[in-house]
Amino acid sequence: MSAPAPSSPAAVHGDPLPRSEEVLTDAALGFVAELHRRFTPRRDELLALRAERRARIARAGTLDFLPETAGIRDGDWKVAPAPPALEDRRVEITGPPDRRMTVNALNSGARVWLADFEDATSPTWENVVLGQLNLIDAFERRIDFTTPEGKSYALRPDEELATVVVRPRGWHLDERHVTVGDEAVPGALVDFGLYFFHNAERLLARGRGPYFYLPKTESRLEARLWNDVFVFAQDRLGVPQGTVRATVLIETVTAAFEMDEILYELRDHASGLNAGRWDYLFSIVKNFRDAGERFVLPDRNAVTMTAPFMRAYTDLLVRTCHRRGAHAIGGMAAFVPSRHDPGVNERALKKVRADKDREAADGFDGSWVAHPDLVPVCRASFDAVLGDRPHQKERLREDVHVTAGQLLDVGSTGARPTAEGLRNAVQVGTRYIEAWLRGTGAVAVFNLMEDAATAEISRSQIWQWVRNAVVLDTGEKVTPELVRHIADEELAAVSTEIGEDAFAAGRWAQAHDLFLQVALDEEFIDFLTLPAYQLLA
Repeated sequence: MSAPAPSSPAAVHGDPLPRSEEVLTDAALGFVAELHRRFTPRRDELLALRAERRARIARAGTLDFLPETAGIRDGDWKVAPAPPALEDRRVEITGPPDRRMTVNALNSGARVWLADFEDATSPTWENVVLGQLNLIDAFERRIDFTTPEGKSYALRPDEELATVVVRPRGWHLDERHVTVGDEAVPGALVDFGLYFFHNAERLLARGRGPYFYLPKTESRLEARLWNDVFVFAQDRLGVPQGTVRATVLIETVTAAFEMDEILYELRDHASGLNAGRWDYLFSIVKNFRDAGERFVLPDRNAVTMTAPFMRAYTDLLVRTCHRRGAHAIGGMAAFVPSRHDPGVNERALKKVRADKDREAADGFDGSWVAHPDLVPVCRASFDAVLGDRPHQKERLREDVHVTAGQLLDVGSTGARPTAEGLRNAVQVGTRYIEAWLRGTGAVAVFNLMEDAATAEISRSQIWQWVRNAVVLDTGEKVTPELVRHIADEELAAVSTEIGEDAFAAGRWAQAHDLFLQVALDEEFIDFLTLPAYQLLA
């Protein structure tokens, strides 16, 4: 697009990459620098407010809807109408913007592709820059990919491709390879800025727009910051106001108490809310980690969306969205079909169908899948309810009346922590972190596509169980010594499973040590990706 007036560009400290000069132009880096100077100070203030709020929650041991924003919740207002490209979102596929995923996701038959620079991307410099390049190439229909085995992937000609919705990194993560002065630029502004600068006009010319998923949002004030970023970016580059559209992931417990307020702050740019299970559970552990046994969660796989407190959260999300004219998007089906075990596939697909049937019946307008083979399964569930309609926003769910107590009734699951769940948390967390340290952010582990949210709930549950001296179904108490013993056993099992050479070539020892650090340290580390980023090559 045409360059804005000259601005001192952000400095780049990463190694040169093939065609990186197409992404890291002086004009684009100047735009990123402007975003940084204007908005990073407020980002810093909001991160400090997060810490202060968590301290208040710890003292009170509870949360409630904000009395000062009751007028917004009671008011009669709606978000801007959805643009045509986001009107029908019945199936959304997620994945990192690497070259193969870009082709496969756009060809998948899903209505939307969540191009994920956040939890599904390990933020190596190569992934950050080449992910942007892959999206540019995709919009120009010049992207393809060939595997080392010779299998080729290319966009299907003359077919409508999935609408791209980009998820930038959360506000808490910095990008050390891009600085202004001696300050690292927030990864969120790098991801947003580069994508918006290079693609806003390109997308408008193709009947689409710059659409975003906003992760890890904890309050209406953080949504307000994003809205101000959108307003500034559109004005700065001469893009019509309201072109940007954002879907907010309600994946923190504090945001669940501010759904109306978040949509209100973004109302000219909002297109919906999404329900994300693992990060939501992780947020409950993090915010109520000092509140004792009543907030202790059982095994993560035992907390389904039908648990009463999760059902309250999702019902409230659908009611809030439809009352405000926004889309309600359901959670992830993470199953990765097995090429070798039809029995595994049959059992898992039955669960996926039941989950998507429930979401469609509850009023959701669409849902997520992690693998192209699940697109038809999800589509069938929503087709059965929607038919030819693009959504079901007319279902206002006026039967839903959710209280603060219902949202916080964590003990209502009826399940308890198990020895199997503890071992699975160690297994999955360690295996995921090892892949992340090698630069892979979306990892198939035990036939499930896992991302950073998986590792977060795995390690945070262990931290919670240790601090509360949880007794497992076997009668064992969860102690640091027990966790270390299991972690050592699992490390040895991995070495046997993959062989000594592959084990030595990986980053298993670092992953083992980091997992134990974030699971057992006395001080709870807010995000495991913060210390992990220091180890990233």
